[in-house]
Amino acid sequence: MRRLKIRFRKKLLKRRFRRAKNSAGEALTGGVAKLSTINPLSPTPEPSPSLEGVPRITTENVTEHREEVLSGARKYIYPLAHSKHRIVVITSTILGLAVAVFLIYCVVGLYRWYQYNGFLYRVTQVAPFPIARSGRMLIAYENYLFEVRQYTHYYVSQQQRNFNNPDDRQQLDQFRKQALADVINKAFIKKLAAENKVSVSGQEIDTRIAEVRDQNRLGSNNKVFADVLRDYWGWSVGDFRRSLKDELLAEKLTAKLDTATSQRAADTMAQLRAGHDFNDLAKNVSDDSSKSNGGDYGTTITKLNSNLPPQIIDTLFKLKAGQVSDIVNTGTTLEILRVNASSADGVTAQHIVFNLKDLNSTYLQPLEAKSKIHTYAKF
Repeated sequence: MRRLKIRFRKKLLKRRFRRAKNSAGEALTGGVAKLSTINPLSPTPEPSPSLEGVPRITTENVTEHREEVLSGARKYIYPLAHSKHRIVVITSTILGLAVAVFLIYCVVGLYRWYQYNGFLYRVTQVAPFPIARSGRMLIAYENYLFEVRQYTHYYVSQQQRNFNNPDDRQQLDQFRKQALADVINKAFIKKLAAENKVSVSGQEIDTRIAEVRDQNRLGSNNKVFADVLRDYWGWSVGDFRRSLKDELLAEKLTAKLDTATSQRAADTMAQLRAGHDFNDLAKNVSDDSSKSNGGDYGTTITKLNSNLPPQIIDTLFKLKAGQVSDIVNTGTTLEILRVNASSADGVTAQHIVFNLKDLNSTYLQPLEAKSKIHTYAKF
C-alpha cells in the first residue's frame, strides 16, 4: 500500500512539471513574436488616453517616485513608527493638563482656601511654595503648615474642638495668624543666627532630649515618647527634633546678642571662682526675687518638678552638695546654681539669675519693622 502511494505521488509530480514547462515555452514564444514586430527606428507610440494624468517614470525622476512609493508603504509596514509622533503629542498633552490641574488645585487650596491637610503639607515639603517674602528671603509655606498643624491637631484631639463651628473657626483664624507670625520670627532668627555665626549641633539636640526624657516629661520609654508626640501634636520624633532645634537656636542667639547680660554673668562667675561668697553675690547682682535670701529656691526640688526648665533640673542633679555650676542658659535667663544639700527626695539649692533681653521685642520686631515683609495669605 505504501509503495502505491509513492508511485502515485511521482506520477502526479511529473504531470505538473510537464504542464509548467509547456506554459513557460508558450509564453516565451509569444514574447519573442511580439518583440520581432517592433521597429526600433519607429517613433515612440502615443500614450493611451486611459493613461493620461499618470506620471511618466524616467531615469531622472525614478528616485523621487521610489521614495513616494516607499513612504506610502511604510505606514503599513511600520505602523507603530508612523504613529509615534502622534502618541508623543497625545501623551504630552495629557501630562501637561494633569500638571496644570494639579498646580491650580495647589495654588487655590493654599492661597484661596488656606487648607492644611496632609496632602498639601507633603506637597509643600517638595515644592517651595512661599507664605511670605522679605527682600530676597522667602519664607516657605511648609514652615507655616508645620506650625498651624500642631495647633489644630492639639485642639482637635485633646480639646475636641470642631473648626467647622463658627466660634471655633474664629479660633482657627487666630491660630493661623499666630503660626504666620511664628514662622516669620523664626526666619529672622535664622538670619540673625547666620550673621552672628550661631548654630545648633545634633549633639546639643540629643542632650536636651535626654534631659527631657530623664525627667519623664515626655514618657519613660521610646514607645511612650513617640505616642505622646503623635497624640498631642501629631509629630514624629523628627518633627520634635526640628522644633527643639529652633528653640535651642533662639536660646543661644539671645545670649549672643545680649552682650551686656552675658558679660554680667561672666564677671559674677569669675568672682565666684575667685572665692567670693555666693549669698553676697546673689543679694547684690541677681535679678530674681529670691535675691533677698541669697537666691535660695525655698523648697526641695525633685526631678519631676515641671516648674523649672529641664536644663536647670539636669544641672542641679549633676552637682554635689557645695558645688557651683557653670552658667546655664534657659533662653530667658542666665543662671548660676549652687547645691546646698542632696538626698533621695531631691535637692535644696540657690541660684543667681540674670534676665536676658526679650529676643522678640528687642531684636526681632525692630528688624522686621525695617524690612518690607509681604505675606501671601490674608486671614
